[in-house]
Amino acid sequence: MKYHTKMIVLFLAALAVLLLGIGIGSVYVAPSDILAIIANHLFGTALPESLPSSYPAMVLNMRLPRVILAFLTGAALAISGTVTQSILQNPLASPFGLGISSGAALGAAIVIIFGLTAAGLGTFLLPSVSLGFALLTMFFVILISSRLDRGVSNITIILVGTVFSLFCNAIMNLMATSTPDYAERVQLWLLGSFSMKEWNAVWVLALATILGLIFFLFYARELDVMTFGEDSAQAMGVDLLKIKRILLAAIAILTGAAVAFVGVIGFVDLIAPHIVRRWFGAAHKKILPASALFGGAFLVLCDLAARTLLPAREIPIGAITALLGAPFFLYIFFAGRKNS
Repeated sequence: MKYHTKMIVLFLAALAVLLLGIGIGSVYVAPSDILAIIANHLFGTALPESLPSSYPAMVLNMRLPRVILAFLTGAALAISGTVTQSILQNPLASPFGLGISSGAALGAAIVIIFGLTAAGLGTFLLPSVSLGFALLTMFFVILISSRLDRGVSNITIILVGTVFSLFCNAIMNLMATSTPDYAERVQLWLLGSFSMKEWNAVWVLALATILGLIFFLFYARELDVMTFGEDSAQAMGVDLLKIKRILLAAIAILTGAAVAFVGVIGFVDLIAPHIVRRWFGAAHKKILPASALFGGAFLVLCDLAARTLLPAREIPIGAITALLGAPFFLYIFFAGRKNS
């Protein structure tokens, strides 16, 4: 099957998942009604006479922003995971393991526990602080890795990132233990949620995801070369240290933007790149857009499961992705050992 055919199939599958995510809930909304509501909102076309009057507001203000935000979050995490694995040449590498998500979570915990406020930021305060801490964490990971290892080897980055992740988690646990009134709220944020999200969050993450995808596509050639090993990359004239720093900073921005609005969601950045590479090969001009579509659709399905598996209750989205991701992680680990 040719690349364009595969992309069309993946795009149509992602579109079907989006319609499924919007349609299923406490009341079912048919795909034709969803499209009619969107067309009415955008172009002023007539709504079906049989459509209940409450459906347009429910779809436009509740389900649509939630599902689109889930899709964008999955796309952003999948793109970041693809690039991280290519840079570090490690199939188990992910932004989560570099401490980025933990840094973002620490920033959010500080805002929640200490009740910080800032004029002009409003609901964007928590995401802004969270993103700032994600960038700060990545800065220190790169800085310390450079001091420990002038060549900034992949294993050094992974080890330093792991240490920072554990350090941030330890601080969060100390803060949560000392302020039990806020512990539950922090824990819920750490497990992720798409509920009660507004369109402002959607627009910000949409901009970050699109710009991030374009940026990484610009470095597709370097990423292709780096997958063959650092020696091959240097032989082809790639400035590894410079490229690593640039791409890791961009990964921190994109991952931080994703988790800043919805909380920490693991394993999407691990699962999506592996499945996409199996189907699309190794060329980053092909797998980056495909990873975005697959990761987005995957997280929409996970969110759908999170809000429909239990009656009248919602499972944290991070719990769903962990249930799927943990065995997938073990599969990759043991498959890699078997092949080696």
